[in-house]
Amino acid sequence: MDVKSYINDWQKSYINDLTGNIMPFWLEHGLDRVNGGVYTCLDRDGTLMDTTKSVWFQGRFGFIAAHAYNEIEKKPEWLEASKSCIDFIINHCIDENGRMYFEVKADGTPLRMRRYLFSESFAAIAMAEYAIASGDMRYAEKALDIFKLILKYKNTPGLLEPKYLPTMESQGHSLTMILINTASAIRKALPDPILTRQIDESLGALERYFVHPEFEAVLETVGPNGEFIDTITGRTINPGHSIETAWFILEEARHRGWDKHLTELGLKIFNWSWKWGWDKEFGGIINFRDCRNFPSQDYSQDMKFWWPQCETIITSLYAYLATGDELYLKRHHQISEWAYTYLPDKEYGEWYGYLHRDGSVAQPAKGNIFKGPFHVPRMMIKSAELCKEILANRI
Repeated sequence: MDVKSYINDWQKSYINDLTGNIMPFWLEHGLDRVNGGVYTCLDRDGTLMDTTKSVWFQGRFGFIAAHAYNEIEKKPEWLEASKSCIDFIINHCIDENGRMYFEVKADGTPLRMRRYLFSESFAAIAMAEYAIASGDMRYAEKALDIFKLILKYKNTPGLLEPKYLPTMESQGHSLTMILINTASAIRKALPDPILTRQIDESLGALERYFVHPEFEAVLETVGPNGEFIDTITGRTINPGHSIETAWFILEEARHRGWDKHLTELGLKIFNWSWKWGWDKEFGGIINFRDCRNFPSQDYSQDMKFWWPQCETIITSLYAYLATGDELYLKRHHQISEWAYTYLPDKEYGEWYGYLHRDGSVAQPAKGNIFKGPFHVPRMMIKSAELCKEILANRI
């Protein structure tokens, strides 16, 4: 493989696809120029199917638009889109306790609150990234305040309704891992000791509780002290989620001068998760596995969703940057060949989200409450950045 040409070509592809396809699709069809913010429930051609707004996507697209502005090109319309989403959050999506809703109407009328803290996490990274882009550090300070609120709710017993009754105490992988990325994003704008402390806490919890060498897997749900819960839920492996965790860890390893322990941990999780997730028959990363190889309960268990493919593209480049081992470029080629064969909509633009195991389209909509402008553009921005680093440091 001519590594230099391979990386060069992909870097150009990511930038061209982001600027010529993904961002224009969402700015044209998704941006709400009346109420502010972004709609995500779009049909294949961008037709608006539902004006319900996902609050976490106000934060997600607020982050993406500012991140693209900071890393790819300083387009004023991207900065304006970011501010529109952030202003919509501030003006409409926060309750009297500082918590954020999960769904609101087009004008911001609240519809639903969930027990999770993801709306807050994505709002925080949006504000931090916008602070960097705009130079207005008030948004970074607001991001830090939101982060502290997240920790208050996470750490104060009784503030958040538990997922299960006390008869089965448990903890989930999701919040533990997302706080690494959230703290890292805020730290770029406003370094504060609380951010690195939380990253250290999350890294320690991941390794102590969720990494289970007996299965060579990261488990999604474990007991309070990492106990294996021998139920369908306790045996669940989400390969895409674990792979995303791997690149969060590798990113922190890079931040710490390629810390040896963190690098090895990130690579180990990626290697394990690739074995669980890569579909040897059809290609692509499947949704769920059972660590004891029982049938998975989830109805979408062998489908191919858009986001695990995106996370695997990023992680393979991070792993190559960390090691120079061409095994990871081989994986990048495998996942990229599969993803770019089946996911992009060559007629209407953007990517499909939901495929059957063989890569055929399960449903063609470009967005809903859970899919929108985040994983695909983040992959392109982050991968373009990693290609640049590889060209500078590995070739």
